[in-house]
Amino acid sequence: MSLTDSIASKYLGKKVEGREIYDPSLLVAIPRIENRRQYNIDNNNLLFAGYDVWQAYEFSCMTENGLPVTRVLKLKYPCDSEFLVESKSLKLYLNSFNMSSFGQNISKCLDICKLKIQKDLQNALKTVVECEFLDNSTKKSELYTSFKNIMDVVDEENITVEEFKESPELLEIVAENEENEYFWAFDSLRSYCRVTHQPDFGDVFIYYRSKKHIKEDSLVKYLVSFRSEYHFHEECCEMIFKRLLDILDDGDKLFVSALYTRRGGIDISPVRSNCGLEMAEKLLDVKTFARYGIKQ
Repeated sequence: MSLTDSIASKYLGKKVEGREIYDPSLLVAIPRIENRRQYNIDNNNLLFAGYDVWQAYEFSCMTENGLPVTRVLKLKYPCDSEFLVESKSLKLYLNSFNMSSFGQNISKCLDICKLKIQKDLQNALKTVVECEFLDNSTKKSELYTSFKNIMDVVDEENITVEEFKESPELLEIVAENEENEYFWAFDSLRSYCRVTHQPDFGDVFIYYRSKKHIKEDSLVKYLVSFRSEYHFHEECCEMIFKRLLDILDDGDKLFVSALYTRRGGIDISPVRSNCGLEMAEKLLDVKTFARYGIKQ
């Protein structure tokens, strides 16, 4: 078992008694470096900028007089952090607020909880963490409206997919005379959790600008090849980014974002880019409820 799997296995894949009294010791931080080494990503000289965005739909606590308060919690932290938070530990940690009481009213209760969550995650991950509570009055925005479904240009009756373990050799390029921009969305990304082996589903969004054209049928085959991979969400996003960057030219622009379906009341949306983060502005705004499709 790898060091990452050993750390992540503290709760993952095990029956764990839930705690409903605030307990920051439940958080588990996982080092990013081990997986990055497999794909020649230098942890000290990253090829990309980006964030991991989390939305927890089942956060609840109480005021000091026992009034329950329930909100969606949105948080983010940068991908250059040494650690990422293990998802089940985050769920257990957030659930530990359920029967804990803070503040004389709802506003004060949420302010106290926000400060505790930021402090606890920052202590665990050794990085800056932003978070906000969202309610039904929160601004709602659509994401990635300029991206097009890649299956609209792929001949689905004549494409044959046979590889279901990550296979970058499937990617094919065609040289062109001038730079072009491509905005592709693929709604059938699937992989497995590397510890529990439970399936994770998501939508992936890929933008690139290059004189090289990645053939769309080969890109679909490559993305489908994750179907039997065992990795965390953030790792899959970085693997896709690195493999695509490897076949593009130096200086080409690349953006990869994945919106995963929620599991255990929490969804994870990693973003990686070497050309700015404007396309993910709404996703990265912790005060905005930003959605793409029905799975989110």
